Amino acid sequence: MRPVPHATSLRRAPVQRRSAERLARILDACAELLDEAGYDDLSTRAVAERAGVPIGSVYRFFGNKRQMADALAQRNLERFTERVGERLGAAGDQGWRHAMDVVLDAYLDMKRTAPGFSLVDFGNQIPVGTLRAEPNRRVADRLTDLLSAYLGREADEDLRRTFLVAVETADALIHLAFRMAPEGDEKVIGELRGMLRAYLAQVLD
Repeated sequence: MRPVPHATSLRRAPVQRRSAERLARILDACAELLDEAGYDDLSTRAVAERAGVPIGSVYRFFGNKRQMADALAQRNLERFTERVGERLGAAGDQGWRHAMDVVLDAYLDMKRTAPGFSLVDFGNQIPVGTLRAEPNRRVADRLTDLLSAYLGREADEDLRRTFLVAVETADALIHLAFRMAPEGDEKVIGELRGMLRAYLAQVLD
């Protein structure tokens, strides 16, 4: 079973398997409706109907749609880091350039295929969560924790700052690429890869 979102985004964390499955259905419905109707027209009632659960089940976990979007963003981050970890583990140690490509490709794949991701991703499109857990810093911290051992480096403040700059750069240019083309403009994505390689080489080589 997929990891459930961090308990801080929920009124009540699921304990039993049935409750966790119901939460997953609610978040799946939320993601589908985001693609169909957008955030402004999203409602807890519509999510309950799509998920096939009573409205009270939605309010058991979430007080409003913003909290649902926050939980979806956190689930997206869990799935993203899970995919990155699996791909790096399967490939073995091939250096930081390979790791960078794995991270970028995993994000692009979710951007193109994961329901609701184009609107919520990790919370960047619809600001969610607390200020101390702003989305790009959350992503950068998670990647630092995940990649530091793979790279054989200490997860210190310098490495965290490096990954934060890389994540902020990638965030801006990927959004540009997807504004230019539905599947992401490949030339812009190519420019991004080159910029990240040049920047990270200063620190990681």
